[in-house]
Amino acid sequence: MRSLDDLLAEGVSGRRVFLRADLNVPLDKTTRAITDDGRIRASLPTVQALRDAGARVIVSAHLGRPKGAPDPQFSLAPVAARLGELLGTTVPLTADVAGDDARAKAEALGDGDVLLLENVRFEAAETSKDDAERGKLADRFAALADVYVDDAFGAVHRKHASVFDVAQRLPRYAGRLVARELEVLTRLTTDPLRPYVVVLGGSKVSDKLAVIEALLPKVDRLLVGGGMCFTFLAAQGHGVGRSLLEADQVDTCRRLLAEAGDRIVLPVDVVCAPEFSAEVETTVVPVDAIPDGQMGLDVGPRTVEAFGAELGNARTVFWNGPMGVFELAPFQAGTRGVAQAVAAVDGLSVVGGGDSAAAVRQLGLDEDAYGHISTGGGASLEYLEGRELPGLVVLADGSGQ
Repeated sequence: MRSLDDLLAEGVSGRRVFLRADLNVPLDKTTRAITDDGRIRASLPTVQALRDAGARVIVSAHLGRPKGAPDPQFSLAPVAARLGELLGTTVPLTADVAGDDARAKAEALGDGDVLLLENVRFEAAETSKDDAERGKLADRFAALADVYVDDAFGAVHRKHASVFDVAQRLPRYAGRLVARELEVLTRLTTDPLRPYVVVLGGSKVSDKLAVIEALLPKVDRLLVGGGMCFTFLAAQGHGVGRSLLEADQVDTCRRLLAEAGDRIVLPVDVVCAPEFSAEVETTVVPVDAIPDGQMGLDVGPRTVEAFGAELGNARTVFWNGPMGVFELAPFQAGTRGVAQAVAAVDGLSVVGGGDSAAAVRQLGLDEDAYGHISTGGGASLEYLEGRELPGLVVLADGSGQ
C-alpha cells in the first residue's frame, strides 16, 4: 500500500488530487451548526501536506444519509466553511457532486487550492449495489483528478464509488489518517502488549456481537457497560426493569459468559431513573436490585472503580461505546470515570471513534491523553472482526492507472 509520503516524494505540485475524507460531522438540527469538528480537524494533516506540496486538492465526503438526491439539510456548506477556517483559506463548495460546476471549479484550481465537492451521497450511484452504476459515477470522479488519496478510514468498509471504484481508476495512496489507523489497529490485533483490556459500551449487544466473538480469544478482560450490559445481566438471571433489553440475544450472552469465564466483567451497580431527562431524580442500585419501573442509564460508582482497577493494570486498551447516556448530565459519571481510567493507561490507549470520541470532547477531557482517537467507528470494528474492507483492499492492490 503506497502512502501519502510516497506521493509527496514523487512530486504532486500542479496535480489535481481527489481526496476522499471523512467529514461526516454532527450538526445541530435547528441551526445546522457543527457540534463536533473532530473529524474535520483529523483530516487537516493530509490536506495541509498536499497544499504545502502544491497539489490542487479536490475533497470528497459524505454527510448523513440523504436519499440519493440533493437535500439542503445534508449539504456540506457548514463543513466547507469550517474547513476553510481551520486551513486559513477559502474552501469553495461545488453546486453538484461531479457535474458541470464540479468540473469547472476543479479546472480553475491553482496550486495549493482546496475545493470541496457537495455531499457524494446526493448521487444515488455512490452507494449503489450495481457495479456499473457506481462505475459511471467513478468515471466522472476520475475525470476531475490525476491522483486518488483515501484519508476516510471511517468509510473504507463501504464499497462505494468514492471509496472503491474511483480508486481503481487512478494512481492511489493512503492518507496520513488511514495509515495511522492501520498502524494502531494492527497493534491491537497482532501481539498486543498485555494485559490487553477491551471496554465495550453502546446500546445493543447485536451491534457488537461480531467484535465480541472476534476479540474474546485475544483479550485478558472485556469490560461491558452501556445499554448492552443489561442483556448480559439478564443472561445471569437478573431482572433489568425497563432497561434496554434484547431478549433474542440473552441465550447468546449466556453462552459468551460461559465461554469467557472471568474474562467478561459486567457492572456491579447502575444509575437508574424512570425516564430520560436532564432533571430526573436518579438512584444507584446493585445490578440485582433494579426496580421494575426504572431503567438503567449509566454504570454506577462501584462499577467505575472496578473497571478502573482492571484498566489500571492494562498495557493495551481499546474502548468503544459510552457507559451510559452521557449526553444528559445525570448519566455522565460512568463514561467520564471510565474515559479517565483509559487515559491513564501506561501503554497504548485507543478510543474507538463514534460516540466514544464524541464523549471525550463533550466531557472536556484531554484528547492528547490518549494514544489514538479513531475516526473509524464501524470500520474499526469490522477491521477488528477480521473482515475484508473494500477501501483497504483496493489501496493495497497495485497502483492504479
